[in-house]
Amino acid sequence: MGSFSIWHWLIVLVIVALIFGTKKIRNIGADLGGAVKGFKEGMKDPNAKEGDANPTAEAAPAQRVASNGTVDVQAKEKSSI
Repeated sequence: MGSFSIWHWLIVLVIVALIFGTKKIRNIGADLGGAVKGFKEGMKDPNAKEGDANPTAEAAPAQRVASNGTVDVQAKEKSSI
């Protein structure tokens, strides 16, 4: 009941390859890699410049247009005088 040896893992790998097929396993790996890459891109600061080791705090633009056509605006409160 100890840990599995290398032979146990090789047999499990062969069984998984026979059940799913190598093409499907390759597609799953590519999809997972793309998801990780997309997550890393999403976690980057949109205001940081590439190659800038010490990003400065710059004022965000008042309006940005995203790639899907939506508009991101900064809301300001009106003063009622």
